[in-house]
Amino acid sequence: MKKLISMTSIALLASGLMLSGCVQDQGSEADNSKTSPVTVQKTDSSGSITINPEIPDGQKIQSKGPNGEEAVSAKTLKLTKEDLKKIKAGKYTAAIVMHYAGNDWSNAQINGLKATFKTMGIKVIAVTDAQFKVEKQVSDIETVMAKSPDIIVSIPVDPVSTADAYKRAAKKGIKLVFMDNPPSGLKAGKDYISVVSADNYGNGVAAADIMAKKLGEKGKVGVIFHAADFFVTKQRTEAFEKRIKEKYPHIKIVARGGITDPNKTELVASGMLTRNPDLDGIFSVWDVPAEGVLAAARIFDREDLVITTIDLGTNVALETAIGGVVKGLGAQLPYDQGVSEAILAGYALVGKQAPEYVAVPSLSVTKDNVLKSWQLVYRQDAPDTIQKAIN
Repeated sequence: MKKLISMTSIALLASGLMLSGCVQDQGSEADNSKTSPVTVQKTDSSGSITINPEIPDGQKIQSKGPNGEEAVSAKTLKLTKEDLKKIKAGKYTAAIVMHYAGNDWSNAQINGLKATFKTMGIKVIAVTDAQFKVEKQVSDIETVMAKSPDIIVSIPVDPVSTADAYKRAAKKGIKLVFMDNPPSGLKAGKDYISVVSADNYGNGVAAADIMAKKLGEKGKVGVIFHAADFFVTKQRTEAFEKRIKEKYPHIKIVARGGITDPNKTELVASGMLTRNPDLDGIFSVWDVPAEGVLAAARIFDREDLVITTIDLGTNVALETAIGGVVKGLGAQLPYDQGVSEAILAGYALVGKQAPEYVAVPSLSVTKDNVLKSWQLVYRQDAPDTIQKAIN
């Protein structure tokens, strides 16, 4: 999730997230409504596995990898019927080593991985949750290695401090696929297969375009950014600000506020609205701090404020559905990110050349498509509260 990260930043981010931790055997589920029983990833008419064909076509991937890699769209990935036959014959095993689990994003990734591995005939022998602790993730990697999996799919808590553990796994011959960011010092094609991420830059652009449309392409806006050296969140803010400055000259960014603890966002947003009572809109770097912006807007009785963000969480989805002050967002597709990671593991097993960096297309979400978007993001219907709000 990040390029360079301090342990202080890790602790601050973790404080804003609900974490649940344990080493899970296959079929053991985290206590979260988004985690669903393991299904089988469907193949297409030719018997191939791809990501969801309903994800919109024609979107240019705008992100680059953490080391400047050119992104390849996840829509180009495929395991053929013949590939699947070879993989199933190998009776391979896999482990999923998370930085944390129990939130929407992590659970959707795990669901996508498990469903796709099941279709591939690959047994998932462990799912671990490091609870955002480096020492626990290193221990998790060692524990998983003792089970001798053929594949590990993981996201490092800290790319520097965990690097040696991942190097040991690579030297043991385990195929490594990473979410969002690889450990420091490891090389694609040599130590690991590939990195898969969302098009975070594209999602920042989507949030800017929604903001501009709702403001009639004029007005004053504020930006609430993540004040830590996280590659993903920096991309989002950079994209939003650059898009506004280059495409919408009559919209001015007049205020910026940084957060490390998302639970403090309401204070930052309140200060921003106090100093700028004529503010027309606020962009928040992800959905949890956007909830703090929403709370501040209510305190200031600013029903006219336009809020946009990134990530389709329940609360911002509900506010969008009812036509409230959250007007839309750019969404990641974590389930299909998991599908992509499993496909790339399959590439290594059958000797296919894998791209170094893969991105899943961004998704622009507004009131008009929030229910469909929820299905695309999580592969299940939206909660009843959101469905009733839109109806």
